[in-house]
Amino acid sequence: MGIDLSVIIPAYNEEENVAILFKELTNVLRTLNRDYEIIFVDDCSTDATYQRLSELHEQDAHLKIIKFRKNFGQSAAMKAGFDHANGNLVVTLDADLQNDPRDIPQMLEKIESENYDVVCGWRYNRRDPFSKKIFSRFANRFRTCLTGETIHDSGCTLRVYKQEAVKDIELYGELHRYIPALLLWKGYRIGEVKTNHRLRASGKSTYNGKRLAKGFLDLLVITFWQKYSVRPMHIFGGFGLIIGGIGLLLSLYLGLSRIFFGTPLADRPLFLIALVLFIVGIQFVALGIIADILLRIYYGQNGRKSYLIEK
Repeated sequence: MGIDLSVIIPAYNEEENVAILFKELTNVLRTLNRDYEIIFVDDCSTDATYQRLSELHEQDAHLKIIKFRKNFGQSAAMKAGFDHANGNLVVTLDADLQNDPRDIPQMLEKIESENYDVVCGWRYNRRDPFSKKIFSRFANRFRTCLTGETIHDSGCTLRVYKQEAVKDIELYGELHRYIPALLLWKGYRIGEVKTNHRLRASGKSTYNGKRLAKGFLDLLVITFWQKYSVRPMHIFGGFGLIIGGIGLLLSLYLGLSRIFFGTPLADRPLFLIALVLFIVGIQFVALGIIADILLRIYYGQNGRKSYLIEK
């Protein structure tokens, strides 16, 4: 049976923050006069996060806890929360107290009054180290160029979704950062609200260069999936025709030079380059055919479709 609101909070080593966040969140949610649930997803913390959550669960039945067997990452934690959420609207936020629960009411009002499918938080005045803000700004602009998704802050976890938008979403790697881009590609309407961003009071951020690199690679996958998921042959075949065509033209040039001018081919590096380009072009075309076959298999499983019906 559905309820009005589900709040999903991934947590990893946040023993000093979860109780404070739960109290703040509960104070806000009680003013909304909605049926709600709060779902903490403990990503196999190595501190006392799970113990703190268990103590809170004994005091309030609104709290649900999902505990992972090992550390799977924030995207997996978000996906687990989506899979177990019963609310018609789903809110996500971080457990580090930097997202302010008091922003939730205005986000709920926006998604309902303006008929958005997703409302994203925009950390307009970020309280992060300068280096992190620079990396984030660069990543946001790069993401906008590749995906066409124009929200200001794709890294803000504080968001409100309609249940149908995240019901069957596939998340892995660092894809939680690009959920708005994934949903935009599917045709969902996305809005944003300026939100309060607070300093981290305790604990340690898990954001680092390794996660940045993984996020960049995942962004490339999303970009490819958005543009060529229906016909991957269009990109692989296109590259193949260009590269193979160049190889073919070079081969014709060398062949004509040999026939009319007697130019030897054995000692010319250009002949080897032409041969390699032609072979690589054929391989790209073959890869496009294989990708098309795999895509047919993908959409053939479990009744997947390449479209979504709104009404």
